[in-house]
Amino acid sequence: MSETKPLALVTGASGFLGRHIVPALTRAGWSVRRAVRRADGADGEVLIGSIGPETDWQAALEGVDAVVHLAARVHYKNDEHAVQLYRDVNVDGTLHLARSAATAGVRQFIFISTVLVHGRTNEGRAPFRESDVPTPRGLYGTSKAEAEAGLSALARDSGMKISVIRPPLIYGAGAKGNFPLLARAVRLGLPLPFAAIRNRRNFLSVQNLSSFILYRLGHPDPGGNFEIFLLADRERVSTPEFIACLARASGKSSRLFRMPSELLGAVLRMMGRQDMHDGLIGSLELDISKAIATGWQPQVTLEEGLRLAVSDQEP
Repeated sequence: MSETKPLALVTGASGFLGRHIVPALTRAGWSVRRAVRRADGADGEVLIGSIGPETDWQAALEGVDAVVHLAARVHYKNDEHAVQLYRDVNVDGTLHLARSAATAGVRQFIFISTVLVHGRTNEGRAPFRESDVPTPRGLYGTSKAEAEAGLSALARDSGMKISVIRPPLIYGAGAKGNFPLLARAVRLGLPLPFAAIRNRRNFLSVQNLSSFILYRLGHPDPGGNFEIFLLADRERVSTPEFIACLARASGKSSRLFRMPSELLGAVLRMMGRQDMHDGLIGSLELDISKAIATGWQPQVTLEEGLRLAVSDQEP
């Protein structure tokens, strides 16, 4: 008689992260139930509509051993509706799912948070650590910090083990945000004004994120029910070094020229690209020693991760 495979419910399964993590789970011997807003005909999908405080999770959670919660509101225009939308999805929606999972007897819950609960930069300070007092920036970072606080309280009152992962920028094939813009500029050979930047930053390949999720699912802590992990690739590089590495992965030459960082920052802010300013000019270093201490090791280097990212091959 064959053993029954463990079952994972993955939210955000059709998004960038889900398109990598679902196949990784399957290869590792998990059965996967994909929680989706719109049916796409894929195997194992369950239609749950929008995530919020009223979402009915009962059918989706039946028989589930672990939940991997990837879905979140990330980009939304900053208007009078934004605060409530981020709260409905990222805070109340997350906590409602976690409570429903605990009631359904789910053993493990993985929550993808963000390093933005610490702020946008650690310029002039030591690398961020899990023990640092949260100083979230922006609606997204604030909503994730509030969700983490709620999950911590839930873990104290339930037997479900909760792992919170705080990543920096995650790159990989199909990524959204600043990474594909930068990759396209490098591919087109456009001159980029970052040669004068002298920062240090951590990034995270989607392959290393997937491998850590799998490791946590396979090695639950025998002790406490709530753990937070900062997660990143081993390498800390400057923005010019990252672009040079990206260019090598793309088979191109990096074309960088010098522009004073103060002027570059002013230009980006005038263009309304504060996110690009924060993501490319300042330093953002993470201490990942806690994740390493679990026994996990990054599966790919920065060079290898970038080669996979620009290959345009979805898993």
